[in-house]
Amino acid sequence: MIKTVWCVTFYVSDLKKAAKFYEEILGLEKKYEYSSYVGFECGGVEIGLIPKSAEGQKVSLLSPSVEFLVDDVDKAYRELKKKEVKFTKELHDEPWGGRQATFTDPDGNILEIAQINWQKYFSVAAEGAKKKP
Repeated sequence: MIKTVWCVTFYVSDLKKAAKFYEEILGLEKKYEYSSYVGFECGGVEIGLIPKSAEGQKVSLLSPSVEFLVDDVDKAYRELKKKEVKFTKELHDEPWGGRQATFTDPDGNILEIAQINWQKYFSVAAEGAKKKP
């Protein structure tokens, strides 16, 4: 069912400061940057940064999340549901080309399954890479 880890996302208090650390101190290649997300390439796994608060709202998810890439997210979702996995965010489409669902492990760690429409993903990523904050 699971092919690989696609992304590890960290919730940060200062997006610009964190992005600078990952890019300049750790030397990771910035793939794209938006006001609400910065993505870095790290050996085939994306390191994502999301602000803890956005537009005056606190984000309740403060622990890192791990996103697993699957071939058929609808099938994986149904299989996990049959195994009584409780989803915190049901299966949905994202504007960047992903189709995903979020759940937790028995300790509350945040996990996601995702399938990506690569054509849409690369189109949106190329636009984001052009933007400068």
